[in-house]
Amino acid sequence: MNYLEKAQLWKDFKGLEPSLKAELDSMSDNDLKEAFTNDLAFGTGGLRGILGAGTNRMNIYIVAKATLGFGRYLMRQADDALARGVAIAHDNRHKSVEFSRFAAEVLSSLGFRVYLFEALRPTPELSFAVRHFKCIGGIMVTASHNPKEYNGYKIYDETGCQLVPSMADQVIAEINKIDDYFAIEHSLNHELITYIGKEVDEVYINEVKKIILRPDLKKDFKVVYTPLHGTGQVFAPQVLQSVGYNCVPLPCQMTNDPDFSGVKTSNPENKEAYDEAIALAKEIDAPLVLATDPDADRLGIAVRHNGEYVLFTGNQTAALVFDYICKTKKELNILPKDGYLFTTNVSSTLPIAIANKYGLKTEITLTGFKFIGEKAREMETTKRGTYVFGFEESYGCLISDCVRDKDSIQAILMLCETAAYYFEKGMDLVDALEEVYKEYGYYKEGIKNIALAGLEGLAKIGRIMNYFRDTNICLKGFDILAKDDVKKRIHYDYVTDKDTRINLPESNVIKYYLNDNMWFVLRPSGTEPKLKVYYGVVGKTQAEADSKLEALSKEVLSIVDMIK
Repeated sequence: MNYLEKAQLWKDFKGLEPSLKAELDSMSDNDLKEAFTNDLAFGTGGLRGILGAGTNRMNIYIVAKATLGFGRYLMRQADDALARGVAIAHDNRHKSVEFSRFAAEVLSSLGFRVYLFEALRPTPELSFAVRHFKCIGGIMVTASHNPKEYNGYKIYDETGCQLVPSMADQVIAEINKIDDYFAIEHSLNHELITYIGKEVDEVYINEVKKIILRPDLKKDFKVVYTPLHGTGQVFAPQVLQSVGYNCVPLPCQMTNDPDFSGVKTSNPENKEAYDEAIALAKEIDAPLVLATDPDADRLGIAVRHNGEYVLFTGNQTAALVFDYICKTKKELNILPKDGYLFTTNVSSTLPIAIANKYGLKTEITLTGFKFIGEKAREMETTKRGTYVFGFEESYGCLISDCVRDKDSIQAILMLCETAAYYFEKGMDLVDALEEVYKEYGYYKEGIKNIALAGLEGLAKIGRIMNYFRDTNICLKGFDILAKDDVKKRIHYDYVTDKDTRINLPESNVIKYYLNDNMWFVLRPSGTEPKLKVYYGVVGKTQAEADSKLEALSKEVLSIVDMIK
């Protein structure tokens, strides 16, 4: 069925939601092509797309179809799946309330018990709630840090972990069996829907507070916090205040605003997200600024150093916090001998060096915190080791695996404890990071997001990936030692001229290993129309690392640019 035929089905449906009908009637042929040629697909973060009419857009019919497929999958997982039920939460975005309630109604119509949060809640709390209620699964309606035009939908297994590809493929197979998503039942058994809220908050917060290692540190400094209009406003400031930190929320961004009108960007990876918070920090003399993304699974920070506020990358924050956890647990004699660090193949290798020093093992996964959650689940099931820390470069980490997704509430607590520890020593976090660099080397990472929207953009991403997959590229200033083609699940060693099998799920990712522990990765985004190029270098000095990163980026992008 082509895009015009699919669009006509929507036009012929008499009960089409009025706002979607109005949009559909105004769409040009090109609009229809973009909205109906493809179906919105599950990526590294579940479903995520632009709000609107169409099979490639986020709307109640796509949510209904995904939920019915997910429900049918869950019914096969356990005999008591219906009774165990599903937990559902949502963020502050347009249509999030409607989507979460519609998903609840579809599941209740199937006979599932549903635990529906009464108002917006952070993603990590949804993960926790799945485990707390012993649910068979969970749903989080969110588009994370995407622009306001987007919404999305994450699905979780019974351990509170996002579904890994082998599971997601089964859900997709169920979704693909559904022909008429306009006829999906959502009007039955509403009495099976239970609204939840503060009682879960209390249990979750108490569990998160268990990560505190040094409760008696001085907390005589101010912390500015912003949720960027998102779910962190529910209780992040109160959590910090309850353990003694002087947390000052940024008023203009502590509102449930789906248009994000009080902030230039909702993504804490972008420096513009901190402008208003830094202005307040300067006004009240606060040395630390914290920003969580709209679904509060990721944390960004700005640190005052020599009178200026320095933004940390996710890699830097993770390395600093992990180093603090390791040294503190060793000092307290509670660092497990069978401990594990989990990270991804696009993240900094500095924490791996730290893990090696403290005798911890490291396992590397694909991008997507679900793979780290899967490892935490494996640790619990097999008892082969102890989970200590997990992180990915995109500003997300997990300290206690009471949650099986990245958790900014945990990150906030541990980051503030790390800051308090170094403040007592007369150091700020920039000073502390410099000490880590002096010990392990100056690790520096970069990322280039190449926006390639629409069908032509998708085709170009394919051409670029195929070129790097099939061509033996050369770099003038760097030696290529090996290459991972995760789609083919092959590791090719250029030195020995031998192939070996990669023990990772198939994914459209290519990683190059270079001399001196340097690397770069090409990966199409699973949630946005972008090609992502990641880089990692190590230098003896900051200047050397900066120079290497600039040179590597320039060489790789020159190859990308020549591919038409």
